[in-house]
Amino acid sequence: MKSAFFVFAITLIGFGFFIRLAPSDPGFWHVDPLTAKKGRKKNVFIQLPGEGKYPSPEFDFGAELLAHKFSELVLKNPDVSVLAGTPNDLFMTFIARTKLMRYPDYISIRFIDLGGDRSTLAVFSRSRFGHSDRGVNRRRFLAWQDQLIVE
Repeated sequence: MKSAFFVFAITLIGFGFFIRLAPSDPGFWHVDPLTAKKGRKKNVFIQLPGEGKYPSPEFDFGAELLAHKFSELVLKNPDVSVLAGTPNDLFMTFIARTKLMRYPDYISIRFIDLGGDRSTLAVFSRSRFGHSDRGVNRRRFLAWQDQLIVE
C-alpha cells in the first residue's frame, strides 16, 4: 500500500514538472487566428471580426496602437508572457499560466487595420492540456478585451 502511494506521488510530481518545463514551440503554437481550426476539444475560444457568438469589436484607433495597448495590458499580469511576435508584427502569441498547476494556455492574436484609424482583432485561445477548460479561455480574453475598451 505504501509503495503504491509512493509511485502515485512521484508520478504526480513528475507530471507537475513536465507541465511547468515542457517547451512551447512557436512553430506549433504561434497560429494565425484567421486560419485556425477549432477541432473537437472544448478548451478553445475563437473570436473573429463579424462572426460567431462573440464577434470582435472595432476600436477607434489603428491596429499598431491596438497591438501595443493590448500587449501592455496583458503583460501587466505576471502569469502572462510572449511566446512569439511583437506589437509591430500585428500578430502575437501569449502564454497565460494557471495559478496553481501552471497549465499553459496559448492566446494568438492578429491585430487588423480597418483603415481610417479603426481596427479590430482575431483571437485563437486554447489550452495545451485537457479537453475542457470550463470557459476559462473565453472569460480571460473577454475580460482583457473589456479592460481595453474601458481604457
